Amino acid sequence: MKKLKKLIVAAGLMVSISAFTLTNQTEAATTHTIQNGETYWNIAKGFGLPVTNVMNANNNKALIAGQAMTLPNSPYTAAEKDLMARLVHAEAVGEPYAGKVAVATVIINRVRSADFPNTVRGVIYQIANGHYAFTPVENGQINQPADAASKRAVNEAIALTGKGNGSLFFYNPKTSTSSWITSRPVTVRIGNHVFAR
Repeated sequence: MKKLKKLIVAAGLMVSISAFTLTNQTEAATTHTIQNGETYWNIAKGFGLPVTNVMNANNNKALIAGQAMTLPNSPYTAAEKDLMARLVHAEAVGEPYAGKVAVATVIINRVRSADFPNTVRGVIYQIANGHYAFTPVENGQINQPADAASKRAVNEAIALTGKGNGSLFFYNPKTSTSSWITSRPVTVRIGNHVFAR
């Protein structure tokens, strides 16, 4: 009986230590020490988090250097961010940085739209009318690593989630052969791309 009690106490102690360790790991992963000059915007952009989520998680309190702030969980995994960045790199090579952000925004807007798959992978690998939605998936360019600018653009697009003009499509008017895409309402023109809803 004594052995059983010792075993139960030891098991309880192990569970407590495990819970404490996991709690500390979680807290460490979801807090950030505010640096001098940081804003909600540049923190959200740096971590790839929607700025409204970061503000809400901290009750819109003033940011004071040296204090800890809460970082909410990202709506996207590291693998999803990488996949988006690879598509941005393939689709917007040679385009201005704002165009890279806009391409990433289209992916995010599609994930959030009821008219498209509700995952990053589903959106990027979607086949409609027998064709991939994005040419780099078809030609294999999606498999090339993303550059640093494309990764930053994805984080910035995530930070902008819920803001902007709702672009769901983009195309190059010099190479597009679809009359349907050119009939969509234009939201913005950046570099060689036209963005539309």
